[in-house]
Amino acid sequence: MAATSIDRVLDEAIASSTAPGIVALAADESGIFYQGARGRVAPGAAAPVALDSVFRIASMTKAITSAAAMKLVEQGKLGLEQPMAEIAPELAEVVILLGFDGDGDGTPRTRKPRRAITLRHLLTHTSGFSYDLFNKDVARYMEHEGLPSIATCMNRSLRAPLLFEPGERWEYGIGIDWAGKLVEAASGRKLERYLQDEFFHPLGMKDTSFVLRDDMSRRLVAATQRQPDGAIARIDFEFPQDADFHMGGGGLYSTGPDYLRFTRMLLGGGALDRVRVLAPETVKRMGENAIGDIAVPPLASDNPAMAIPYEFWPGQIKRWGLAYMLNTEDVAGGRAAGSCTWAGVHNTFFWIDPARRRTAVLMMQILPANDAKVIATLESFERAVYATSPR
Repeated sequence: MAATSIDRVLDEAIASSTAPGIVALAADESGIFYQGARGRVAPGAAAPVALDSVFRIASMTKAITSAAAMKLVEQGKLGLEQPMAEIAPELAEVVILLGFDGDGDGTPRTRKPRRAITLRHLLTHTSGFSYDLFNKDVARYMEHEGLPSIATCMNRSLRAPLLFEPGERWEYGIGIDWAGKLVEAASGRKLERYLQDEFFHPLGMKDTSFVLRDDMSRRLVAATQRQPDGAIARIDFEFPQDADFHMGGGGLYSTGPDYLRFTRMLLGGGALDRVRVLAPETVKRMGENAIGDIAVPPLASDNPAMAIPYEFWPGQIKRWGLAYMLNTEDVAGGRAAGSCTWAGVHNTFFWIDPARRRTAVLMMQILPANDAKVIATLESFERAVYATSPR
């Protein structure tokens, strides 16, 4: 595997303190044409980051859970337009948050939604759910009602309010955590078991799990955060291992090579190494606009220590498929229109480019999401992937 301009991107990322460590991989339909690791597992650590280092992939979990739900749609066990309260009766109890009495710190004002929440709404972030981690009104409601944050992985955390009628607009939120619950209900298996049986084991993803095994823990890259002075500090950031539920929207641990096996399967229309886990028609549907004229807005955040407000490809209309975001125009020097992408809050990224037949994964472990140095590295990495001759 020849050294390329991608090597220089990774070297520069470490030299400029973009993150303590970084892993990058790229593939086409013939196989992997780049894989590399640079840096250390933690600030000041001696141990190097390696290809088998374990990362918190956070919201890159969403594409996997969405694929699981779509497999059940494929099998007729879930319906995209089916009211999901038929599967999870708790969804019939959600309310829309209208505001707060008094000066904004009083009793929440709510009403029942007029439309039923469907699986399509949940998979496309058009259900009305948001994140208490990023939206101060949702956080205020949760505090008033004595509800725990979604980060606790407690069942009561899913009783968050909607911000609007299902199907009305796009808002990043806990919909795919709910989708994980629906996968469990429709399959009769816990989400971890279902994913292991239907995706991870067949695809050879040996180091992907909600459960941090001892051998994975020894290879875990430290969670870090950039400080106001630019220094990088180690932080504690782990989801409970004995939680009520596994977060289908953000709880997986994985490695770069493992996640690339997942994206290569999608690039291959649902199969990898002659093992099929999804029908080609299902993969095609996952990568098509599923929200009509609704546009994906810039990502908002009321918590800049965790995520900086950010817009992918400013000025370009973005859509959402049944698993990930879609760019509607070619990116200069990079992916083609119709590529599929998402990221994790610790600054892990992937994309799948069906037109140009490439897929790539970039992994770091540093907050906040959308850090300026990280985005510069991501953009340089993408250009280098397309400038590299695979073989």
